[in-house]
Amino acid sequence: MPLSRRKMMVLASAAPALLSTGAARAASKVLKVVLTSDLRSIDPVFNTATYAAYHGYLVYDQLFALDSRGNPQPQMVERYDVSADRRSYTFRLRDGLAFHDGSPVRAADAVASILRWKDRDVVGKAMFSAGARLEVGDELTFGLALERPFGLVLDALAKPTANALFVMPEAVARTPATAQISSAVGSGPFMFVKEEWRPGDKAVYVRNPNYVPRAGKSDGLAGGKVVKVDRVEWLSMPDATTAVSALTAGEIDYLQNPAMDTYPVLRAEKNVRLVTVDPSGSMLWIRPNHLQPPFDNAKARQALLHCIDQTAIMQAIGAPAENYRPFCGSYFMCGTPLETSAGSAGLERPDFDKARALLKESGYDGRPVLFMQPSDLSANFNATVVIADSMRKAGFKVQIDTLDWGAVSQRRNNKKPVGEGGWNLFTTVATALDASTPLTNPYLATPCPNDIAGFPCDEELQKRRQAWWESSDPQERARLADRIQERAYEVVPYINGGQWKQFTAIRSSLSGVGQTIVPTFWEVSKDG
Repeated sequence: MPLSRRKMMVLASAAPALLSTGAARAASKVLKVVLTSDLRSIDPVFNTATYAAYHGYLVYDQLFALDSRGNPQPQMVERYDVSADRRSYTFRLRDGLAFHDGSPVRAADAVASILRWKDRDVVGKAMFSAGARLEVGDELTFGLALERPFGLVLDALAKPTANALFVMPEAVARTPATAQISSAVGSGPFMFVKEEWRPGDKAVYVRNPNYVPRAGKSDGLAGGKVVKVDRVEWLSMPDATTAVSALTAGEIDYLQNPAMDTYPVLRAEKNVRLVTVDPSGSMLWIRPNHLQPPFDNAKARQALLHCIDQTAIMQAIGAPAENYRPFCGSYFMCGTPLETSAGSAGLERPDFDKARALLKESGYDGRPVLFMQPSDLSANFNATVVIADSMRKAGFKVQIDTLDWGAVSQRRNNKKPVGEGGWNLFTTVATALDASTPLTNPYLATPCPNDIAGFPCDEELQKRRQAWWESSDPQERARLADRIQERAYEVVPYINGGQWKQFTAIRSSLSGVGQTIVPTFWEVSKDG
């Protein structure tokens, strides 16, 4: 289990030989990485867990992708035309694009991929609520027409995380969005070696020899994706001490988000560097289940809101004081263009008297609240302990169920009561790619019904979100963002648990690790 502090003498000791590679693999061409969790699903549409998006960026490509400034740029699209009223778009794909099985990428593949994605994703649903229609023109051309204003078409097609829009073969994309795909055939820079995939142990990707990078330099998630290693091995090391020891011993090359209390040890290692992959930072989200008691009642969710001490949570996860904000009440994260304090007054510190009063108003009957706690994510694990203790002070009876993150990410889709495999609470970690606008933030969406884990339903919040994405006036959008957040604090789709920045630890032999927010391994070179 994660610990709040680790003994430095353990970390300084020599790590055992944890990994081995075949003699035929040149060490300089094999990149060994440990990410925040291992790969449990290969469907980036069905599953909103970050590991599914990480997998997606290796295997698939996007029609448009976000550059380092957050602007959508053509990726698989060669060129596009937009009508004067911005209601009609025509897209032409790049020549020569091919899937890993050798079949050409066609407009029909793109259209089928968009249609499957929109059935699952909040941004896709928003675009199609504006009456979007798709039509295949020829092998490489397709069109999109809108009945009502939607000013963010290119942003939607560049959706980066939590159901990112990746292009799949038409036959695969015709799988209902309610069912998981078993194929990992894409057209991206790496190919998935499915026969070597062992969940809980290892996932393997090899360079796609037929991938043709887009012209131009890599920029964020956009531009030319030039692969400089032959093989990426995504390894599972849930124990933080083992992972840090493996990195310092040279057994792995890349450790995403090492435990923050290990920074001093990592800084002391001459062969290790701490780099910033995500300059905007992360935010812990506390997600209640709106379908099941007690959080099917808004008063109970508001009671939970008044239990939260963000500073205590940040201290519990080990964030250095200079790495976190004492309080961030913005649903769009702090430091983003839409940062706002609307509706957050009085929430800087917990108010247990108010929490107890709201809980009583909710009619809470004392039933246990099942809080899912990831055993293999130290930040979530430790945050859960602090949040549960605060909830108990307000009168909640809390039952913690410790599972690995893969199990949490599967169970959170269960809409049934707790006694039938359901749940009441879990935490997750988001980035600015997820949170920074009312359109892209998946947990701020409250359609009726709602299939995203947590399942909040509120027509008024949806109306305010729709008004935001229909507007083309930046000042009006800022005002609407305030109104959206004010309603969110009444409905409480989720709760901000604190915002902080983390480092990624890499071997000094690596170069080309960019600020892409999500881990991508094109442009990464390994010397020695």
